Amino acid sequence: MAHRSCSYKKPLSTRDGRCRPRFRRMSERSFITQARVRRTMADDWHSLPADAVLKRLDASPLGLDSQEAARRLSRFGANELVQTARVNPLRILLSQFLDVLVIVLIIAAIISAALGLLQGENADLYDAVLIIVIVVMNAILGFVQEYRAERSLEALKNLAAPKAHVLREGGIVAVPSRELVPGDVAVLTAGDRIPADARLFEVASLRVNEASLTGESLPISKAVDALPRDSFLGDRKNMVFMGTAVDGG
Repeated sequence: MAHRSCSYKKPLSTRDGRCRPRFRRMSERSFITQARVRRTMADDWHSLPADAVLKRLDASPLGLDSQEAARRLSRFGANELVQTARVNPLRILLSQFLDVLVIVLIIAAIISAALGLLQGENADLYDAVLIIVIVVMNAILGFVQEYRAERSLEALKNLAAPKAHVLREGGIVAVPSRELVPGDVAVLTAGDRIPADARLFEVASLRVNEASLTGESLPISKAVDALPRDSFLGDRKNMVFMGTAVDGG
């Protein structure tokens, strides 16, 4: 999902009777939510200028009205991580032995052990034991990595923000994070959990703690300029990601 930041406050009545947005304090940030649009569009939001993202999402810096937000929620579904059935840990472990290279090593260990027993050669037996140890170590490491990956989705869901502040019809309203839709403009302040992946479009010294995503312990300074398409995830400074937290700015 891609989002952008913009800083608008409550609508301000003017002489002509219309409501116009008033700038919000620069300690707050806004962004455009992208939800499930990623499934149907290229994942290149960080490489697009802010106005191009707005155009692609058919959105406005002033946000969506309630009716349009409801239509998009019906079309794209809830802004939440979809978790498939949990994988059996035993199945994960057994899958480590299905790799072609691992199968070749197991066959080599069996042949080496058979030769050692038939010919009485201890060297062949030692080779067989060494190969089996390598295979078991590889399986343990692979199991740990895959099991952690399976658990990461559940952990990320627990980090999701329950509420988000978005611009709707010229004003800032609080909505459940699961009701964010592509094109929503949301406002972020220090201490907020990021409610969805987002493309920023206005910031002021914004810093985000992305330790839960990249492992980086120091807050990341954010910007709004477009970046090269092949930028690594951790280098996409014009993006914010669900489950991370606003450190300041």
